[in-house]
Amino acid sequence: MKVLFIGDIVGEPGRKAIKALLPGLVKKNGIDCVIANAENSAGGSGITPPIAKELKGYNLDVITSGDHIWKRREIIEILDTEPTILRPLNYPKETPGFGSTIIELAGHAVKIGVVNLVGRVFMQAVECPFRASREEIGRMRKITPNIFVDIHAEATSEKIALGWYLDGLVTAVMGTHTHIQTADEKILPEGSAYITDVGMTGPFDSVIGRRKEQILTRFITQMPARFQMADADIWLNAVVIDFDEKTGKASFIERIQKKYK
Repeated sequence: MKVLFIGDIVGEPGRKAIKALLPGLVKKNGIDCVIANAENSAGGSGITPPIAKELKGYNLDVITSGDHIWKRREIIEILDTEPTILRPLNYPKETPGFGSTIIELAGHAVKIGVVNLVGRVFMQAVECPFRASREEIGRMRKITPNIFVDIHAEATSEKIALGWYLDGLVTAVMGTHTHIQTADEKILPEGSAYITDVGMTGPFDSVIGRRKEQILTRFITQMPARFQMADADIWLNAVVIDFDEKTGKASFIERIQKKYK
């Protein structure tokens, strides 16, 4: 079976790319399940209920997020009732929403588990993603061996360490957050697919999605500035992972970079 995991969807440009490009990618690659990180899909920071509904309408099976999940507070209204829209698992248990989910694919007797984590290095202090994920994955493996992990983190070392830590326990560990696709996709020794960062779906004539002139001004002057979305050179970044649904072992991972406009 094949899963398509899409890197951080940024603003309206990213959503337009999903709408236009996803059907062709699914058909060309024989995709059975689509997962996407969409924590920046509302104006480049956060996600709202209408945007979540829009993205689900493009046939995303699961939406993951990260440290910007709370930027648009209205999303809190639906997190407890939408188990396929995830917030990071390693927030406190009292936090609204779900940090993991298991779905059953339509037309298949196959269950897919998804775990959403956020890192701690150079980021807000939260609960340990290593301990939290190991406990949750142990529970999920009693239901399915097919488990996909989104580690939304700043430090490459933290992502790589988590890949080794979960090798053989999950189908894939996929990094998000930095918006720059890395060229280190691999199958780890015990059968887990891994990539440090899947990349960004949005405008690349930018600084990670924002207008480059505004970002340059901020770096040069150190003065506060409001960052607006860029809107040119739009690409979709993703990975395709082929796996054995009976064992949960991955056999293939491939990076995708597809231009929208």
